[in-house]
Amino acid sequence: MRRLWLIFAQSVTLLLAAFFIVATLKPEWLGKRQPGTVAVQLAAPQPEAAPQAATSYRDAARKALPAVVHIYTTQEIKAPRNPLLDDPIFRHFFGDRFEGGGTQKSAGLGSGVVVSGDGYILTNFHVIEAASEIEIALNDGRTLKANVVGSDPESDLAVLKINADKLPAVTFGQMDSLRVGDVVLAIGNPFGVGQTTTMGIVSALGRSHLGINTFENFIQTDAAINPGNSGGALIDTNGNLVGINTAIYSRSGGSQGIGFAIPVSSAKAIMEQIIQNGRVIRGWVGVEAQEITRELAESFGLDDMQGALIAGVIQGSPAHQAGIRPGDVLLSVNAQSVKDPQIMLDIIASLKPEEKASFRLLRNRQKIDIPVRIGRRPTLKR
Repeated sequence: MRRLWLIFAQSVTLLLAAFFIVATLKPEWLGKRQPGTVAVQLAAPQPEAAPQAATSYRDAARKALPAVVHIYTTQEIKAPRNPLLDDPIFRHFFGDRFEGGGTQKSAGLGSGVVVSGDGYILTNFHVIEAASEIEIALNDGRTLKANVVGSDPESDLAVLKINADKLPAVTFGQMDSLRVGDVVLAIGNPFGVGQTTTMGIVSALGRSHLGINTFENFIQTDAAINPGNSGGALIDTNGNLVGINTAIYSRSGGSQGIGFAIPVSSAKAIMEQIIQNGRVIRGWVGVEAQEITRELAESFGLDDMQGALIAGVIQGSPAHQAGIRPGDVLLSVNAQSVKDPQIMLDIIASLKPEEKASFRLLRNRQKIDIPVRIGRRPTLKR
């Protein structure tokens, strides 16, 4: 019996010693953590043959580069006339030898994207604004004169046409598949140095309230965009067009990692209207709106700051004829919620002229519905 007890005691001592060693050196074997450690989720081991991230985007660039063109514009600027030329005494002594006035020419540059093989080119309106002559430098070295098919200053887009065929055209991508963090390439002619490709990622989607255009829904990217890139292509890693490079945020005039591009979905819809009608047709009701502040929301009895306060109504406009008044708060149009004046503008612009729409308003703390016949938005200058 004594021998058995001795064996038992020795076994227990060995087991306790082993437990102490394991608990000290390898606590994870016991399913416990040391104090101060954090449980984290570890990714599953990747197989050796797992695909690696792309180290080159040359195939995407090779696909899109031929469709991006350089745009050179010439603008005639009328020189100021010397007021002395209108002085009768001056003219009596010097006659008409000093004509003064006249015109001067200034040059500009930008980029564009060939959207069809028969010569249609999409670019920014500000690239060709007030241009008297427009020349397109193609990727194959040819230089051709271009005519303006139409433009839309409020979205900063324009369509040009050159007399050529069988041109390499860009492939339009799908905005639905674009996500923040996706790699994109910007192609254009920055500072006139020649065709240049830069790389970055999509920094944000749906950027608005920037004060750049009337209608804003920008892709934000950190791909380097500089003066001369305007109107160029923003492409994905498959070489498909996802945006038209339009603007940058910069304190120095150069790229600082904040660039904006018009999404291809918006650009395509506007381009098709311009080619078909020569302009973009949008809905309009003739109101001026302002954002709802916290103080205004409390005074109107609103639960939140969503909506658009009608600050003014144009005399004789569709809104005036329908009975909308300054001081009303627009809550929805055809059951689409109006979060702010920008959303209101976008919703109304998407409606067809002569179409009837239901406007839900808050007036004197009471919700009312008013039918409004939509008018055609007048052409506004940039």
